[in-house]
Amino acid sequence: MAMLVKQIWTANPYRNFNYLIACSETGEALAIDPLDSAKCLQTAKAEGWSITQILNTHEHHDHTGGNQAVVDATGAKVLAHAKAGHAIAGMFRGLIAGDIIKVGKTVELEALDTPGHTMCHICLRSHTDQPALFSGDTLFNAGAGNCHNGGNVKSLFQTFSQQLNRLPEHTLIYPGHDYIENNLRFTLNREPDNAQAAKLLKQVSAQDVNQPWVTTLQTEREINTFFRLDSQSVQAHLRASFADLTGPLDEETVFTKLRELRNTW
Repeated sequence: MAMLVKQIWTANPYRNFNYLIACSETGEALAIDPLDSAKCLQTAKAEGWSITQILNTHEHHDHTGGNQAVVDATGAKVLAHAKAGHAIAGMFRGLIAGDIIKVGKTVELEALDTPGHTMCHICLRSHTDQPALFSGDTLFNAGAGNCHNGGNVKSLFQTFSQQLNRLPEHTLIYPGHDYIENNLRFTLNREPDNAQAAKLLKQVSAQDVNQPWVTTLQTEREINTFFRLDSQSVQAHLRASFADLTGPLDEETVFTKLRELRNTW
């Protein structure tokens, strides 16, 4: 399938990424979390695309705040988690796990129900030769979403272990924010001997965020501490931070404690 992807850097203080996914045959496009409605509309116009659908990964304002302007300009239909209707105005279609979103004639995206950052969070997985995951605020490059505003860390762990970590290793990761540099620094704080994270940090520290580094799930397993729960180095440094951690550590405990540390990083 021919899927066209535009990753749009908003340059705002929250470091949001917005996305347009288009059909190469029809020019129909899906906008993901189009907070910067002006940039999304300008990009679509420049590409000759027509935005017909909006997908909100979750209900937070920095992901939904551009909806109305895009709807007003295009008449696009708003899609989101089936239980997010109370928090997202004008929602046209509620999604559950396994639902398919079609864009034009060539693009199919599968909804994954991925609670944790919020309990109404959707990630999208493309049905393409090289799959792509549009992960919102669940999975970041080298990091994991927080659970501050309506989330649950146990659910986030289950999403990582039962869903994300089972995706094909060549899956491209497209997150909702650019936090990669700070996340890599956290990885190296938790696992100082992670050579891959150190190497990538040097590469991304000088990157043009308008053409950002795109990781794969295989790379994430190497440099994202939230996938490295059984690492002896990660566990040893965690014990040094939490004196109450004695005996064998299960993966959920490691994940939870890492998220606790990342909250104040």
